[in-house]
Amino acid sequence: MPTIIMGKLASKIDGSIRAKAMTFLQKLGADDTTPGLHVEPIQNASDSRVRTGRVDGSWRAVMFRLDSGGERHYVIHGIWPHDDANTVAQRVRLSVNPINGLPQVEEIAAPVVPVTPDTTPPVNQPLFARIGHDRGALVNTLGLPQDVVDQAFAAADEDTVLDLAQRYDGWIGTILVDLAAGDTVEAIVARMQLEKAPPSGDTDTDVLNSFKRPAAALQYAFIGDQEELRRVIEQGDFGAWRIFLHPEQRRYVERSYSGPFRLSGGAGTGKTVVLIHRARALAQRDPQARIVLTTFTTNLAEALGDGLAQLDPRVPQTKALGQPGVHVTGVDALASAVLRNAGSGLAAAMREVLGEERSAPIARTPSTQWREVIESTDTSLPHELANEMFLSTEYAHIVLPNKVHDEAGYLRVRRPGRGVALDRAKRSAVWALIAAYRAQSRIDGKLDFTEAAAVAAAHLAGQANKQADHVLVDEGQDLSPSHWQLLRSLVGQHSDDLFIAEDTHQRIYGTRVVLGRYGVAIVGRSQRLTLNYRTTAQNLQYAMSIIDSGQYVDLEDQPEATGYRSARTGPNPIVESVDSLSEELKAVVNHVRAWLESGDAPDTVGVLVQDRFHRDRMVTALTEHGIDARAVDRERPPSGRVPVMTMHRAKGTEFSKVVLAAGRPSPAELARLEALEPSERADAELRARSLRYVAATRARDELVVVSRL
Repeated sequence: MPTIIMGKLASKIDGSIRAKAMTFLQKLGADDTTPGLHVEPIQNASDSRVRTGRVDGSWRAVMFRLDSGGERHYVIHGIWPHDDANTVAQRVRLSVNPINGLPQVEEIAAPVVPVTPDTTPPVNQPLFARIGHDRGALVNTLGLPQDVVDQAFAAADEDTVLDLAQRYDGWIGTILVDLAAGDTVEAIVARMQLEKAPPSGDTDTDVLNSFKRPAAALQYAFIGDQEELRRVIEQGDFGAWRIFLHPEQRRYVERSYSGPFRLSGGAGTGKTVVLIHRARALAQRDPQARIVLTTFTTNLAEALGDGLAQLDPRVPQTKALGQPGVHVTGVDALASAVLRNAGSGLAAAMREVLGEERSAPIARTPSTQWREVIESTDTSLPHELANEMFLSTEYAHIVLPNKVHDEAGYLRVRRPGRGVALDRAKRSAVWALIAAYRAQSRIDGKLDFTEAAAVAAAHLAGQANKQADHVLVDEGQDLSPSHWQLLRSLVGQHSDDLFIAEDTHQRIYGTRVVLGRYGVAIVGRSQRLTLNYRTTAQNLQYAMSIIDSGQYVDLEDQPEATGYRSARTGPNPIVESVDSLSEELKAVVNHVRAWLESGDAPDTVGVLVQDRFHRDRMVTALTEHGIDARAVDRERPPSGRVPVMTMHRAKGTEFSKVVLAAGRPSPAELARLEALEPSERADAELRARSLRYVAATRARDELVVVSRL
């Protein structure tokens, strides 16, 4: 059976021919001598390895045949109409780049497109000259083609280089993006693991080995079987970034670590993709391994499960904790599962954490309980401390992790990172409210979400036999201290125990956490991704402007860097200001209608709003104007309809085009923020920035922001 090597260009198959292309490639992968495939060489071809194959009467595939070790391989270059395919096949040549050892396809004797000279006097030096790049190093060390280097050195600015990069698939475009961002040649060589080709160079075996280089995975994928082939074709360009990995991403997928590892990176840099690939790699390495893949919300967990199934449906996804395979779950659902399975040991864990037992530990305390306790309890605390945000955070970050049972314990406990000092009188007043909260919970018999995680962590900590071998965490920036204690207790301390993906700039739920305080020591095992695969450079620049002036600190208590870049370009975001809600609704309707009328599929257009009230109003407005829209809450975004969701719910999603109805804070919300203690208010404002950043980065291609004055 021949092996199929799918190129990224070939995966972008025209929808009208996709089913026939699938049939052709399936037959080719099973037996390339099957009648009707007409796999044939081309006369006068530049490369003797080139072949064409009959997809149907009008379309043909262009590919290269490589014979090595008694096996045949077909590198799929693309599918074109019959005459175009023959023209392409005559001109293309597959070889090994002698400098970096990577595969490259060149067009020989392609027609030269005349370029009109730009007579505008240059204001500054071209970008690469300003940065100080050396032409010789780009050709002789990185292996870039001379004509590409000439064009790059003529580019006036980063946008022009990005436009050039977008014309090339794979390693050439990626290197150009890194160079435009100011990376050194040495850094690029190390990151992409570039090595010179062997002296012989272009034998079939040499070419085949070049496809196995790490950087070749940016552009080519070895297809293991028919099911994997179907997934590559069906996902096409939209899913390509999940299939074709950057060598840096692949390193984090395959490498083993001596303890917990943290991978950070901005939205769209592929952290989740790394997690999904790593889950599969761990499962393939040891089929008996118990792997937990978890994140903050149920919706995000479902997206992780879907992503793993799309990548490889053969990876077993287990329904129960402690079974071989990958258990995909939200972290609060994970805590509940531990409590359900705890048996008689649960009572002791509750006494250890709370100093008391609860009669219904599987049930959850209502979210309104802190507010009700504050309103019904006399207190001497000022308003900036007697509020839900301060008290719930103090409880989650200080009381529960330290297993404080009484006022005496609270008066003694250290409060690192809380930002506001409390004297003895204020501590006593805070404890009185916490005691009232616990008294009400004791009557109801329930645990709140943070209590449930803390109790589950205490129960697991006392067990010698752990329930997981590997824990992979997505959106780690949103987890609470009790969540981290739970995950630390779930898996023993050993190699590859915890792998954490996070982006402090996307923290939209909890307050910041320092992992080292909760038994997760990451010193020396932390890396950052910087290349955005989802969002265009223009949309990314707008999103970064939202958070640029904020003071963000990561999970290791260090200032969070940015420096993200994108390999994709597109139109600038449209920012439109309106005076009222009715004008906002009208503007959104107009933009959505224009996209749909131009041929965009409804489910590739996302409408993001600030809260559920505006979501429902938006759905009504779109429906009244004949646009089939649906409000999305916990369910998956609908197929064939325009999804409308809150910015919080949009986390983990992506759309080709997005309208962001930014709205403005209500008077009540502004009053609530003003009443907060200064450090709490500053943190709330950071989360508000992060929320808009998250929303803006959901757009792959086009972004419209409608803002009310």
